[in-house]
Amino acid sequence: MRGFTEAKLKTLAGVRSFERGRGYVDAVSGVEVGDGWISASVHGTERYEAELTLDGPGGLSGECDCPYGLEGNFCKHLVALGLTVLARPESLPRQRKAARDRAQGLDGWLSARSKDELLALVRELLGADRQLRRRLELRAAGARGDLAAIRARIRELLDIGPFARYGYVEYADARAYADQAGQAVSAIGALTGSGRAADAVVLAADAMKLLAQAVESVDDSDGWLGLVGTALADAHLDACRAARPDPRELARWLVGHALGELDDGLTDVDPLDYEDVLGEEGMAVLRKLAVEAWQGNRRGWAEKYLVERLAKAGGDVDAVIAVHAADLSPDGHTHLVIARELDTARRSDEALSWAERGVREARDLAAVDTALVDHLCDRYAQADRLADAVALRRDHFGARRTLLTYQQLRAAARAADRWPAEREGALALLRAAAGQRQQGWYGGPVLVDALLDDKDVDAAWQAATEAGAHDRQWLTLADQARATRPADALGVYLRLAEPLTKQTGNTVYEQLVSLLLSIRDCHRRLESPEEFTEYATALRTAQKRKRNLMRLMDEHRL
Repeated sequence: MRGFTEAKLKTLAGVRSFERGRGYVDAVSGVEVGDGWISASVHGTERYEAELTLDGPGGLSGECDCPYGLEGNFCKHLVALGLTVLARPESLPRQRKAARDRAQGLDGWLSARSKDELLALVRELLGADRQLRRRLELRAAGARGDLAAIRARIRELLDIGPFARYGYVEYADARAYADQAGQAVSAIGALTGSGRAADAVVLAADAMKLLAQAVESVDDSDGWLGLVGTALADAHLDACRAARPDPRELARWLVGHALGELDDGLTDVDPLDYEDVLGEEGMAVLRKLAVEAWQGNRRGWAEKYLVERLAKAGGDVDAVIAVHAADLSPDGHTHLVIARELDTARRSDEALSWAERGVREARDLAAVDTALVDHLCDRYAQADRLADAVALRRDHFGARRTLLTYQQLRAAARAADRWPAEREGALALLRAAAGQRQQGWYGGPVLVDALLDDKDVDAAWQAATEAGAHDRQWLTLADQARATRPADALGVYLRLAEPLTKQTGNTVYEQLVSLLLSIRDCHRRLESPEEFTEYATALRTAQKRKRNLMRLMDEHRL
């Protein structure tokens, strides 16, 4: 209990969730204190059940059935519950003692009942609690060894019928259906625990099929069925570890499941989790079947993924490369994946060869994966092959001709001390394309951006005048050139301000006032302040109904 403090809540939740939790303190209701736990309902957009564990192995912890809490996070609802309890610290020890006394009293009372009295009590509870009755029915069927009865009961539990309207379980009923489906998972786990693990393996596989069919007709927006599916996968693995089924048959089932042959898109069964169950023989069969499936469908995503994971787990880099090499993408991305795998395996020469091959075999250098170009240039730089890096950046720029590829060429050329010559060639390429529509872009704006990025304002102004530029670029040009060519900048500002005077909205007014400040500065530099006064006065007269604009102009003394 010493770790149950506000500071501990903040550490567990993080600053953001902790602060949000403060706002939910008034939404906490139905606080119940046990010996080592505290639970309550927290009302937000939905009602969530939160529970704090006070003396767990790691100290204070908590669980909540909100979406964020179900991901394993210490959420704002748990913070709110914790703060609620901490607000009355003196009552917590007393409440825990009372809970412990109640538990001991109940245990003593039950121990004193006769068999007939206990049976009567259980029957009474079964009549009032349908879920308890179902759980005990399943346990009874398991104890009798009645596999058919258990299978039939599990089918009932996974049947959407009682919850479906017009054949579909809506969002409001999804939680209740998931709770019922969870009972099927509990029954399978109970079979394993009672020494019937072989039956549990069979029933878990059947339940996966039923759950996969059901999820198509359930609005599982909050992921409740996903949690059931995860629990079902765990139950199947636990049963396999206890039953030790034939490793070859298990390997076949796992491959079929992984490749979607069982129509299961919900239970995340990872074949590698079964390595201890499969043993060397089963893993060999698993790899063989996976490779055969991939060879029959080399472009199948599931087949590729399974073979790749098995190859990586076995440390077989060549097998991983073979999988990717069988389906190379035209943009070079697959070559990059292979190069990275080889780099990880410290086979750098082969990695470089694959990266170069990816660029060489790309059908269109303009569409090549830019990450591949970056990767290859980095490798060239590390090998002191600066000229090769420049050549690749030059070719890439020539194919794409964007500001980014210009900047990348400049960086590579400067590293090789070759920028002046490379710049001349790159700008010549942009000037040749200026004003022409090529592959969906205009050369002029790119040329202007490149010159602006080089801080060559006069050349950028000339390019904008001759080849055209966007208003954004003209504004940047005017801002950078205002000190040396205020008259030219003034013309740009006036042109950009004109259309704004015909629009409304606070964002427009802020833009217009910013331009007015620049216009005033130009007139100051041109020693013609009276002209600005006349302009501003006329503007005020024409725009006087726009009160927010007038207020902004007043604030800036315009």
